[in-house]
Amino acid sequence: MESDSNNTELAPLIIISGPSGAGKSTIVKRLLESCELPLELSISATTRQPRPGETDGIHYRFLTDEQFRAHRDNGDFLEYVEVFGRGTWYGTFENDVTTSRKNGKWIILEIDVEGAMKVAKNNPEAITIFIHPGSLEELERRLRDRGTETEEKILRRLEVAKRELDFAPSYKHIVINENLDNAVEQVCQVLKSNGGST
Repeated sequence: MESDSNNTELAPLIIISGPSGAGKSTIVKRLLESCELPLELSISATTRQPRPGETDGIHYRFLTDEQFRAHRDNGDFLEYVEVFGRGTWYGTFENDVTTSRKNGKWIILEIDVEGAMKVAKNNPEAITIFIHPGSLEELERRLRDRGTETEEKILRRLEVAKRELDFAPSYKHIVINENLDNAVEQVCQVLKSNGGST
């Protein structure tokens, strides 16, 4: 387990990624409710506008472009990335993560593959898990079944998903989400079996 200069042990860092529609957000939500570990989800910062029902500081930290740029230039982020090339930025505050880990919380970063690779490079002890939909065809079915996306958005998400699936072998663990209950249990077991070695 990592230590800082005060010899304070840091609790495990968990990175969970997967394409949009693979079910990673649902799995993380269920893990927080049912996995018997001191798990805590890191709250990402973003420049996008809040969606209906989202609360600042609970779902995301909503920042202006100027605020995000200032934090980025100050080196405050553990990782940051521009998503879909549309000028929307997401980032993880390093201080928040380190403070929670010092307090014994197993921090979950639910981030995209680009951010995950950055964090894993600097934190090789991190437990990295890729949530796989099983196939691109299954992913497309799930995205269409949602009924919330335009055709253009679905096609864009599928294009991004193709690239993200190529990164799956870079993760220490791949969990195929064919059955939600099984996937949640599998991720929980991965965490429990890795907890003693990080």
